[in-house]
Amino acid sequence: MMRWYAVHTRPASEAKAAEHLRRQGYEAYLPRHRRWVRHSRKRELVRRPLFPCYLFVGIDRERMAWRPVLSTIGVEDMVRGGDEPIAIPNTVIETLRARERDGAFDEPAPVSRLKPGERVRLGSGPFADVIGRLAAAGEGEHVAILFEFLGRTIEAKVPAVLVEAA
Repeated sequence: MMRWYAVHTRPASEAKAAEHLRRQGYEAYLPRHRRWVRHSRKRELVRRPLFPCYLFVGIDRERMAWRPVLSTIGVEDMVRGGDEPIAIPNTVIETLRARERDGAFDEPAPVSRLKPGERVRLGSGPFADVIGRLAAAGEGEHVAILFEFLGRTIEAKVPAVLVEAA
């Protein structure tokens, strides 16, 4: 019967360790979540490990040895009690997988936290760092922003990922 075990990885080596474990015939599960990051004046949605420096490995102890996991590239150690790895209940892994699939761990889009009328700033583009007011926040990819320009109020529809709180 396959049981799940927690594996401690080297920093930023979770995906590499999971790949090498799969190549050796183990089942590896690296829970991830989506979050918004700002880099080079633009925002993008990236997938990051839910538990940095940890992943889970499925091992059928009757057919497979667990010690080769320790010498896998990217692996630092396994979570153990004494000399034996500690098994994690299958229900925990099933719950994590279901919640990850449903997006329960994902960070909401920055604009979804804002309400109409709030001051916002554009993060990039020709109007980078211009301050305006959020006119309408929908669930779509674009939002309406009101800007003061040449003494008039102008409404512009911009990609939601460019908008952040001012």
